[in-house]
Amino acid sequence: MPEITINGKKCTFEQGQTILQVANDHKVEIPYYCYHDGLSIVASCRICLVEVWAPNPRNDNKLEPIPKLLPSCQTTAGDGQVVRADSPKAVQSQKMVMEDLLINHPLDCPVCDQSGECYLQDYSYKYGRGVSRFEEQKVKQPKKDLGPNVYLYADRCIMCTRCTRFTREVSGTAELMVAGRGNQTQIDVFPGHALDNELASNVIDICPVGALLDKDFLFAQRVWYLKSTPSIDGITASGDNIWIEHNEGKIYRLKPRTNLEVNKWWITDEVRYGWKHIHAENRLRSPMRRRHGALSECDFNRAYDDALAGLSQAAESGGRLAALISPMLSCEDAFLLARLVRAIDDKAILALGPVPRQDEDKVFPPNLDANNPKAFVMRAEKAPNARGVRRVLEAVNGGSVDDFNTFLQRLSRGEAKGLILTGNYPSDWATDKLRAAAADETTYTVLIDTLAGPLVDSAQTILPGATWAEKAGTFENDRNRLQAFEQAIPVIEMAKSEGQIALDMLARLEQGVEARAPMYNAANVRMEMAETHPDTLGVFTKDVHLPLIDAHHEPDMQVVEL
Repeated sequence: MPEITINGKKCTFEQGQTILQVANDHKVEIPYYCYHDGLSIVASCRICLVEVWAPNPRNDNKLEPIPKLLPSCQTTAGDGQVVRADSPKAVQSQKMVMEDLLINHPLDCPVCDQSGECYLQDYSYKYGRGVSRFEEQKVKQPKKDLGPNVYLYADRCIMCTRCTRFTREVSGTAELMVAGRGNQTQIDVFPGHALDNELASNVIDICPVGALLDKDFLFAQRVWYLKSTPSIDGITASGDNIWIEHNEGKIYRLKPRTNLEVNKWWITDEVRYGWKHIHAENRLRSPMRRRHGALSECDFNRAYDDALAGLSQAAESGGRLAALISPMLSCEDAFLLARLVRAIDDKAILALGPVPRQDEDKVFPPNLDANNPKAFVMRAEKAPNARGVRRVLEAVNGGSVDDFNTFLQRLSRGEAKGLILTGNYPSDWATDKLRAAAADETTYTVLIDTLAGPLVDSAQTILPGATWAEKAGTFENDRNRLQAFEQAIPVIEMAKSEGQIALDMLARLEQGVEARAPMYNAANVRMEMAETHPDTLGVFTKDVHLPLIDAHHEPDMQVVEL
């Protein structure tokens, strides 16, 4: 492979790569603002200028310096080149660029949301002069409300144009433009148009400074207090890779986690803000059981005893059990719940819960086909694991399982006298027919859910479950890609993951009330799945994609407690 030397480090590269791309691949730092892997190259910020020595074929391939500094983001790497981003000439250029950018930049770091993860802040320490020679008044520009989710602090903008290129090249909506001239140049929306598309808030992530800010995160938390956990989108079928950023058990924001095979560098606003139900007021926080028609809170042991007694009685009285396993659950949850149901009734009905859909798949930019590798597709299916849950249930069932409509038809015919219903949807999900079946006085219903909804009024036993951010597991996306995710925050109050609930009840069923259930561990469950069903579930030890976390950079600012 061809080889180039950057700041004294020999780096191999592929033909066509730029110097900056090679440097990034080999962890050699060259500062940049305007460059982004997912956008066109404009070479406008000029801080990535480097000195280049290249072999001269007219002089026996001796290294000769190229007279001018070259933008590393735009200059193609060549075999045998020697590049210096730390030479006196390059360093002087970096200091000049930083001085120019800071001339009109306000000293907002103490109140800016970008502080701690700001390129300008970091580079001013590493590449700045440390003093300002500017004696005139700074140019001040107004704050602007660009759309439902984004504020523009125009006087912080360094005109890298990442945001305008994003709306032209990725979302294809082109709401943003560069307006004005000279030191009055600023980012703006076209008159009569708001920044309001399904990918709009990605401009917040790609802004290298604190010019574009998230309304939802504004002044909410300092970034150096946030902990980042790799996870998977838990509300749609696309399986977008995300970071859950949280502190002291509370989620503050979701950010995209780069995965070129799934979501590239982006996520939809639907995914970005689709976590609010995790901290909703109507979360189920404690087990409940019905006594004399009224629900009352209880501990898990009493709830388990009631649930097992009611379900066992339903199975022994000539009826059957039926379990509705939600596509919002992980594969591990589904497997353990199916095991539990079959342990109570080996003829139990297993069914996949309702799979929500909204309209049709939407492609960005609109002029591309969904199969184009440059396209970003927003999926119409709003469940993260319909394929994974179906795969698991069919393995346990030894054949196909019912869909939601077939399940309702069987309930209407009175085929089941005991029900286990699982939800975990971000909003109300129960249909009128399901509510009617659960309300049947001859049916014993156990509800495992996260939000209090109409089914609470019908269930005899209610067990509070955990959202995807509160547990580890595996989702299978719309392209049959199995992806593992980690637990980000503790489970709320007395709630438990559905997998842990199933393990607890299995231990109680098989060993009695004094049994101690094993702790839920997603990796262990995947191994058990593969061992018990090697032909159908063997993929869970071979083809599960674990989180790749080396692309995320934590703030390097030292935190000192006063």
